[in-house]
Amino acid sequence: MKDKCAPMSALPVNSHSKPETRNSKLIWLASSSPRRRELLEQIGVAHEVVEVHVDEALHAGEAPELYVVRLALAKAQAGHAICSDRPVLGADTAVVIDGDILGKPRDRADCLAMLARLSGHTHHVYTGVAVVDAAGEAHTRLSVSAVTFRAIGTQEQQAYWGSGEPADKAGGYAVQGLGAVFIERLEGSYSGVMGLPLFETAALLRGCRISILEES
Repeated sequence: MKDKCAPMSALPVNSHSKPETRNSKLIWLASSSPRRRELLEQIGVAHEVVEVHVDEALHAGEAPELYVVRLALAKAQAGHAICSDRPVLGADTAVVIDGDILGKPRDRADCLAMLARLSGHTHHVYTGVAVVDAAGEAHTRLSVSAVTFRAIGTQEQQAYWGSGEPADKAGGYAVQGLGAVFIERLEGSYSGVMGLPLFETAALLRGCRISILEES
């Protein structure tokens, strides 16, 4: 029988630039996002991935900040139900403009519509983070950032879709990729817009006695 708590070796790791792990205390990451793995590696937090599946449907009348925190907590709790031997970290991100949550584009037309809507305007990125510790106690944090796009021409929008980058990104863009050229101003957390706000994450991990900067 397959061990559900075994690490997912199939997930890509950027080994050529992977920093030295500064904290040997492992956590479980309830996310298959390579970007969240990269961010944990950036601050030297040893982790393994536990695969979870949660219902991501938006509840009627649910505010974006409540939605992302609820999903982050649901992911962490689902991970804890599978692997309870160490803290489990969950996160969820939403790109919001005029109160509407922009998910991953369904197709080219949907992505171009998203980019046209973001063009020349300020939107918000909400990222919820949750940690469920080995005892089952849960803690959550919320990161909110304001991102302003310059005007994006139709040809640029089409070329960006053609790059393949926005196909699996919430809001149809990646702050850490080519999409950065559209961002005129970012107020808040760069890592939060990327998918895992490191300030809030570090605070939650400290509550589990996992300090990022430990004396040797």
